[in-house]
Amino acid sequence: MRPILMKGHERPLTFLKYNRDGDLLFSCAKDHTPTVWFADNGERLGTYRGHNGAVWCCDVSRDSMRLITGSADQTAKLWNVQTGAQLFSFNFDSPARAVDFSVGDKLAVITTDPFMELPSAIHVKRISGDPTEQTGESVLIIKGPQGRINRAVWGPLNKTIISGGEDAVVRIWDSETGKLLKESDKEIGHKKTITSLSKSADGSHFLTGSLDRSAKLWDTRSLTLIKTYVTERPVNAVAMSPLLDHVVLGGGQDASAVTTTDHRAGKFEAKFFDKILQEEIGGVKGHFGPINALAFNPDGRSFSSGGEDGYVRLHHFDSDYFNIKI
Repeated sequence: MRPILMKGHERPLTFLKYNRDGDLLFSCAKDHTPTVWFADNGERLGTYRGHNGAVWCCDVSRDSMRLITGSADQTAKLWNVQTGAQLFSFNFDSPARAVDFSVGDKLAVITTDPFMELPSAIHVKRISGDPTEQTGESVLIIKGPQGRINRAVWGPLNKTIISGGEDAVVRIWDSETGKLLKESDKEIGHKKTITSLSKSADGSHFLTGSLDRSAKLWDTRSLTLIKTYVTERPVNAVAMSPLLDHVVLGGGQDASAVTTTDHRAGKFEAKFFDKILQEEIGGVKGHFGPINALAFNPDGRSFSSGGEDGYVRLHHFDSDYFNIKI
C-alpha cells in the first residue's frame, strides 16, 4: 500500500471530504484555499478562491454540483464544484466552523465560534436550487453549548442535528424547533474537547473523537454509548469504514509537546481499530505532524489523511487488508 502524496496546501490540513461517488476528494486547510483532487490518482483538479482565513470544514452536495465551506473569515461560502465560481456567501459576526448539507441538499447547518461577547451558535440555512435566489437568512439559530462547536451534522431524515465541541458533550437537537432532545451523560461521555464527529454510512450510529485520547461510538437515535476506543494520544480526526467493521483514529500530540518529537520520524499514524472488539488492528504511518483530518472513500477501498505537515496522503488498500482476521 504505497500512499500517494498530495501536495498543494501550504498550511496544515483541517478537513477532508469525498463526494458521494467517491471520485473526488475535497480538502480544507489553514491556507484559505479549499482544493479538489481526483480520488483515484491524487491529481489536483482545482481550487476554490475567495476565502480570507483558515477554512475549517466543507461538505459537498449529493449530485457533486455544490460545495459549502466554513471559514475563520466569518463566512460560509457556496461554490460551483465544476467551475470553482463562488455562488453565495453567508456572512456571520464570528468565525464559521462546521458545515453540513442535509439529506436532499435543501438545508445546511453551519456553526459559528464564540467571539468577543457572542456565544457559539448553530445556524440552519435554506439552500436554494437556483443560486440567484439564495438568501442569507437563518431558518433556525440554536444557542446553548459553551465554547466552540467543532462539529454539527444532520441526524436521520433531517429531523435532528447532532453537535459536539469544546464542552465535551454530544447533543441532539430538534431541527424544527431548536429544542435540546438529548445530551451525553457526563459519566460515560468524553472528558475533553470533542474534535471530530463522523456518521456511519447508514446514519444509524456515529463516532466522536476527543482530546481525552479516546473515540466513542454512539447510537444516533437514543444517544446510547456503544463502544469506546482508547489510544495514547489526543484524537483529532475519526473515520468509519463503510465496508468493514473498522474505525480509524488520527491524532497527534498537544501543541506544547511538538518540540519533543524526533523530527525524522513520520511517527504520526492513523490507527485502525476493530469496531466491534475495540482492539487495535494496525496503523498507517507517514505524516510528519499530527493528523488533523481523515476520510474513507464511500466504496471503502481507500482512505485519505491530512496532516499538520500540509500533506494529504491517499492510501489505496491492498487485497490483504480485506482479509484481516483478529
